[in-house]
Amino acid sequence: MISPSAEILWTPGPEQLQRSRLVHYQRWLAETMGIVTQNYAELWRWSIQDLDAFWQSIWSFFDVQADGAREPALGQRSMPGAQWFPNARLNFAEHVFRNRPSDQPAVIARSEDVPLQTLSWAELEHATAAVAATLRSWGVGPGDRVASYMPNRPETVIAFLACASIGAIWSSCAPDMGAPVILDRLRQIEPKVLFAVDSYSYNGKPHDRLTVVDQLLAELPSVERVVQVAGPLASLRRPVHWRDHCHWESVVGNDAAPRYERLPFSHPLWVLYSSGTTGLPKAMVHGHGGILLTHLKEMALQNDLRPGDRLLFLGSTGWTVWNLLVGALVTGASIVLYDGHPSWPDGDALWRFIDEQEVAVFGTGAAVLMANKKDKLRPRDYAPFKKLRSILSTGSPLSVDVFEWVYRDVKPDVWLASVSGGTDIASCFVACASTLPVHAGEIQCPELGVAAYAFNEAGQAVIDEVGELVITQPMPSMPLYFWNDPDGRRYRESYFEMYPDVWRHGDWIRFTSYGGSVIYGRSDSTINRFGIRIGTAEIYRVVEELPEVRDSLVVDLEYLGRPSFMPLFVVLQPAGVLGQALIERILQQIRTKASGRHVPDAVVQVSEIPRTLTGKKMEVPIRKLLLGAEPGKVASPDAMQNPSSLDFFIKYAKTLDIPRSS
Repeated sequence: MISPSAEILWTPGPEQLQRSRLVHYQRWLAETMGIVTQNYAELWRWSIQDLDAFWQSIWSFFDVQADGAREPALGQRSMPGAQWFPNARLNFAEHVFRNRPSDQPAVIARSEDVPLQTLSWAELEHATAAVAATLRSWGVGPGDRVASYMPNRPETVIAFLACASIGAIWSSCAPDMGAPVILDRLRQIEPKVLFAVDSYSYNGKPHDRLTVVDQLLAELPSVERVVQVAGPLASLRRPVHWRDHCHWESVVGNDAAPRYERLPFSHPLWVLYSSGTTGLPKAMVHGHGGILLTHLKEMALQNDLRPGDRLLFLGSTGWTVWNLLVGALVTGASIVLYDGHPSWPDGDALWRFIDEQEVAVFGTGAAVLMANKKDKLRPRDYAPFKKLRSILSTGSPLSVDVFEWVYRDVKPDVWLASVSGGTDIASCFVACASTLPVHAGEIQCPELGVAAYAFNEAGQAVIDEVGELVITQPMPSMPLYFWNDPDGRRYRESYFEMYPDVWRHGDWIRFTSYGGSVIYGRSDSTINRFGIRIGTAEIYRVVEELPEVRDSLVVDLEYLGRPSFMPLFVVLQPAGVLGQALIERILQQIRTKASGRHVPDAVVQVSEIPRTLTGKKMEVPIRKLLLGAEPGKVASPDAMQNPSSLDFFIKYAKTLDIPRSS
């Protein structure tokens, strides 16, 4: 078992602490509620031991506006099935626009195919009110579903806020998703309205979506209206044959006063989906109030996002980080939309943009930082990043060497925060705090109000041992329910089967004695050789330290009655060749830095590692494929970033002496 370096790379200075919203909150707690905490650990322990008082404090500190009584905070404590603030009514979108400076930027948008756009708070609210009025005129009301097939651009934000303001339920799919994947999602919820782009740009190339939307409409009879948003190919004036469609300009063009329906605390806000590499995606429903309180806590207290700050969180509209980005508006911060490939037109484009737009908090998938390191980028050579305070990394574990690259080649005094959560809760379990130091390779802390622990197989909490990530107390942003799961069976099977009344998330995690943590990958893809378990992320960390290796994937093909066979697949740098000398270095790297029990049986060069649309390595589907499952039953190409990458693994499976299954 490897342990990340305990080296401290960053410590908050006096000015950071003085301005920290977390510090302000701790002082407020002491002054108004008599809750005195000396450090983050004490604050966290109080937050999970007295859930009612903690979430009431979040309500009061951020002055949440609602009708009805806000007591009790937790009407029913059972998990699943907790009832939060059962007597209160509020609206998420109302809090986005409360007390905002009308002429200051709310949304700044960069796209590959249009000039930079800026919307003030007043312009954003005016457009939101206009779209909401149009939806109301179409008969859309609380509980109706509205779907989006749009890229990360202002129209998508406006449409979401309009839905939230009237109580319609939002559901978003990214335009790089294929029709089968979208239909697997939207057929479940039967949307009444569809917002769709006719084309979009990515990596300098336009992508036509007319035919895809035609396919969607043929299979979604519930859709009564389609709103066409013009993309880069709209200038060609191609005929659009979508039924019941109108143009965005007609939807946003009317003049209407803002109006926000106050709804029950647990009224559905949106539906998010599991990655859906196999089977029907889980359609997870989150509520207005749970998301409002959680995003206020996470973005303001954990991430130290302040009014007037600019947040850029890189991710598509089909990934929950987009929901987190838009949710950050409730803090009074401006959001920066980045629509397109992060390395277009060149590898430095993203970093230059961050500097030019004075981004204060930059969020991204770990894979972007890893790729930048492999490409030997040095943003600090051309960008001073005077406003950049923090970088958030999520999606997969961040290795020690990438931590070191950020502090060496990006900004030596930046607060680099590795965070981990999930679509399931539209937020994080373990994340960051501006009052704590950054240890190389580690996540700083569990979030406030999140009773996160590592459980061993006996269901006991362990420290400095790898165990299952579990949550022992309810959270307001846990799904209200899964769509089309009336008895809650699928919900319970997803999280509550291993430990009674305890949420098991499916990640391996190790907590340190001082409260930090390290994620070791998904527990359902963990390798157990010779009785010793190891997370795949531990192997990736050491293999991808080698300068020749750009990416990797490992699976253990253990099966009944036969010895295990563990191949390691590697993507090398351009023009790289996997010779025997490099293979020996890779094996020695794993043997000495990870585990001598987990040295691969074979090292195989591939051109790409299969990844989901959200960038996750497809370990479990590839394992099933190599164990003999039919390709069509383990992965949907439309749920992948790079479906052609499967071709190699399909051919490779035929070379293995493994009994075939159906």
